[in-house]
Formats: sequence, C-alpha cells, structure tokens
Amino acid sequence: MKRTPLTAAETGSILIRATNWLGDAVMTTPAIGAVREAFPAARITLLAPPLVAEMFSPHPWVDEVLVYDRKGRHRGIRGYLLMAGELRQRRFDLAILLPNSLNAALVTWLGGIPRRLGYATDGRGLLLTHPVPRSERLLTGHQSGYYLALLAYWGIAPGEHPQLLATTPAEDAAMAGRLSQGGIAPGDFLIGINPGATYGSAKRWYPDRFARVADDLARRWQGKVVITGGPDERGIAEEIAGLMTMPCCNLAGSTGVRELMAVIRRCDFFVTNDSGPMHIAAAFGVPLVAIFGSTDHSTTFPLSRKAAIVRAQVDCAPCMKRECPTDHRCMTGVTVDDVIAAAERLKMSCEERSAGQEPDS
Repeated sequence: MKRTPLTAAETGSILIRATNWLGDAVMTTPAIGAVREAFPAARITLLAPPLVAEMFSPHPWVDEVLVYDRKGRHRGIRGYLLMAGELRQRRFDLAILLPNSLNAALVTWLGGIPRRLGYATDGRGLLLTHPVPRSERLLTGHQSGYYLALLAYWGIAPGEHPQLLATTPAEDAAMAGRLSQGGIAPGDFLIGINPGATYGSAKRWYPDRFARVADDLARRWQGKVVITGGPDERGIAEEIAGLMTMPCCNLAGSTGVRELMAVIRRCDFFVTNDSGPMHIAAAFGVPLVAIFGSTDHSTTFPLSRKAAIVRAQVDCAPCMKRECPTDHRCMTGVTVDDVIAAAERLKMSCEERSAGQEPDS
C-alpha cells in the first residue's frame, strides 16, 4: 500500500479511541498532543471507558469526550450497535485507534468513519484503511513510544509533547478543603502513599512496609501523609493507617478520578506501586519512588526525570502475572531501607536541580 501522509485540510473531525486503563491512557497523552499539533483546527473527540473519560474531562488537547460504557448502556450487541450509531451521527473524518482490539476497529467501521488508523493486530487488518504493521522492536521500548510510532507511520510527527494531565482551579480548591479537614494545611509538605495496583496482588508491596516508609519520611521531612487508592484498596489503606504512628489522611476509596488527580497533584512526594496513580504523578511532575515487582519496568516506567525505580533483581521477574505462584520474591526482596534511600536520593536531586546546581536536561 502506498503511504500518503494524512493532511489537516481533509481532516476536520477526529475520533481517538482511548485505551482502557488509567496508566496506559496517561502514556498516550504525548500521542494525543502530536495529533493536536498535526491537526490544529480539527475537533478532537476521545472515545473512552468511564474512568478514562473522567480523567480527560477536561483536557487541553481534547475538545469532547464520549463515554463508551461496555458494562452499562453500551453492554452487549444492542449497546454495541448503539455506540456505532452514535458515531455514525457525528460524521467523523478519521478514527485513530490506540488499543489493539478488534472491538475498537469494528465499532468505528460500523460507525461509518471513512478512515481508520491502527495497528494491524488481533485479526482486524481488513477493517483498517490505514493499517500499521507492528514489529517486535516496538514492544521493547517505553509504551508511550508505541503510540507515537503508530502515528508516525502515516506522517503524524511525534513533536516534543510531554505527558499531560490537567485539573481545574475548582477541583484543586475542593481538594485543599478536604485535606484541611484531614489536618493538612496548604503549606505542609505532603507525602502521598499509593499501596494499591488494579492489575493484581503480584504488583503490590506490603502494607506494613508502606507504613514504616510513610512514618520515616514524615519524620525526616516534617511532612504530612495522605493515602490514596480506589474502592478495592480501602482495606489495604486502613491497614497502613492503623500501623502508622504518625498521623495521616486516608482518602483511599473516597475519591473519584478527578479528585485522585487533584490530590496527587498536590503531593510534594509520592511512594507507589506500579499503577495508574504512578503515571498520574509522573504526568504532574511529582517526585516519586515506584516499586516494581512482577511487571516490566523497561516498558512502563514513570516517564519523568523526577522518578526513581526500586526493584529486586530476581530471575523470575518480570513474569507479568496477576498473582504470584511462588514466594513473591520480587517484592519481599524490596526492603523499607531500599525505598527510604531511593526517596532521600531523589529528593536531594530534585532540590539541587531546583536550586540550579544541576541542569534540567
């Protein structure tokens, strides 16, 4: 197939099919920025599952967000056809498919979108007008580059776009009020503790170790602690709060996505498992220590110069399994002292760069 670069002149309305997980969606934002730069006058609409849709509502590079709720109103065949009908009514000129699924290609084909760009995977090549072959090399680099390569194949330059998320002043003010009720003043040095990981328990470090790190850093830095997490992580967060000797504000399970973004943005430092909130912190430029175990740090590391990774060198990692079938040595091998030392080094490095003692790049 002859490759003719896509042009802004023939592209007035673009649908971007978002990925399904928060962390993955953060890593697509450089690609979304590239689309915005290539098509400055186009109306860009993001089609996303509910949680990802919330994260992008609003976002500087996106004009509109459509919710694709496959567990709700778009459930089953009837819901699938309903979604396709909604797309057909909007008369998009181009669909850019960030997920690899057959579903993503089929719904945009049924939606009558004349040009459909995506990786030719999962048996969907015939549904794409602008297919992109996927090489093994693309799977070994950082995931953000995977999405940029998809666009570059058809002439959309990657540009120099960082990961980008945004909260509103009203959201930031509302979170400041909630933190104040939890004993955290605007000027307090705030340490975020994120002990959960949606993918599975193999990615989670231990509550007692998180508690000891939180206590130690709060004492060293005269800081306050906030615990973040989703509804499924309430129990882990409550265990950490109960083990801590320093006071903390536990918001796990009581924030929506936008509130989670606001509290992470407010943090001065973040200690986390490999998770969606880790990538949110990286996008906001919050200094963070990320603990990796079963997952591959080489492809999904936090894309930030203010990040440090702590992991144990074990033969079985990364295994990419949800639950550890043996002794969880990839996590038992990460000690409290390892994480505290990494946090201290990173904080000092950030302070030196801020003071001009070290260049930013």
